[in-house]
Amino acid sequence: MEKATFGAGCFWGVEETFRQAPGVLSTAVGYSGGWTENPTYQDVCSDGTGHAEVVLVDYDPARVSYDRLLELFWESHDPTTPNRQGPDIGTQYRSVIFFHAPEQEAAARASKERLEKSGRYRRPIVTEIRPAAPFYRAEEYHQQYLAKGGRSHCRAPLKPA
Repeated sequence: MEKATFGAGCFWGVEETFRQAPGVLSTAVGYSGGWTENPTYQDVCSDGTGHAEVVLVDYDPARVSYDRLLELFWESHDPTTPNRQGPDIGTQYRSVIFFHAPEQEAAARASKERLEKSGRYRRPIVTEIRPAAPFYRAEEYHQQYLAKGGRSHCRAPLKPA
C-alpha cells in the first residue's frame, strides 16, 4: 500500500472521485500544508491556517498507478484558478499535490509539464507540488460526505474509467 495526497478544492467531491477508483483502498479528507496544528474545519475556513482541504489516498500500486491517480486529480478540478474552485474561494481550496516519495514528485512534475504543453488550458496551471506535510484528519461528518448522501455545491465526482 502507498499514500498519495491531493488538494483540488472542496474535499467532498474530490474524495468521492478517488474513493471510486479501482485500486484505491481507502480515502480520508483533512487538512495539510499549513502551520496550525490540529485545525478544525472552522479554523481552516477562516483562511488563516495555511492549510488546504486535501484527500489522503491509500492505494495498491499493483492495481492503480500513481500516474492514474494524477490523471484523476487533473480531471477533477480546474488547476488554473489560484485559491478557488467554483464558488469556493480561499487558500484552503488551492490546487496542490503533496508528494510522499521522490518518484511521486518526479511523476507529478512530469504530468504537470505534459498538461501545460498540451494546450488544454489557456491560463497557466497554478498547482503547487510540495513535500507531504502533516495530515490532520477532518471531522468525522466530512468523511465520505457525499457517499453518506450529503448535498453540496461541490463539483460532482467523476466516474473513474
